[in-house]
Amino acid sequence: MKNPDKLTPIPAARITASRYRAAHFLNSVNSLEQLPPDTGQEVAFAGRSNAGKSSALNVLTGQRQLARVSKTPGRTQLLNFFQVEPERYLVDLPGYGYAQVPDAIRRHWRLLLERYLRERLALRGLMLLMDIRHPLTPLDRQLLDGCAHRPLPIHVLLTKADKLSRGAAQTALQQVQRMLKTDYPGASVQLFSAPTGLGIDEAQARLDEWLGY
Repeated sequence: MKNPDKLTPIPAARITASRYRAAHFLNSVNSLEQLPPDTGQEVAFAGRSNAGKSSALNVLTGQRQLARVSKTPGRTQLLNFFQVEPERYLVDLPGYGYAQVPDAIRRHWRLLLERYLRERLALRGLMLLMDIRHPLTPLDRQLLDGCAHRPLPIHVLLTKADKLSRGAAQTALQQVQRMLKTDYPGASVQLFSAPTGLGIDEAQARLDEWLGY
């Protein structure tokens, strides 16, 4: 019989997962004036509208509907703030490259994102999601170029890695690693799949680092 007074340590991965299960929606922002106070620590999630951003946020937080998963890419049209705990936030940025919206709204998104990524002091890192079958598109590169104005750490999630064989996924990873090393030496990259759970622990470890856990 087990000693009931003897505590069983909780594995580190389980502790990491549990803290993100506490994440909850805080507010949506459509202008810089609506942003929460520029204090604490934030990690932003960006990517093309069909890169699987909402699915990644949900699986990383262990919640099925934290971020809305739509059958129509491009539905995230605001900066959505999710609070993990006071002074620690995950920020879902508008997806780019797909949404059918008027040019004026598209320009507004671009300027809002540019200023947020350039000026937000609480922003400690950017998770950039790319479909492993179509990495480093011109729009991805445009976003990476826009982040070059400040030393912002960037970690790329090559999503939908389950769509390729293991060998093909590793080859794609190595190719992206070489391109990032040449063009964006400050960025790191990993394989990721929301349906299979591939890469969750590695991505959560990066979140922990940026959010100060």
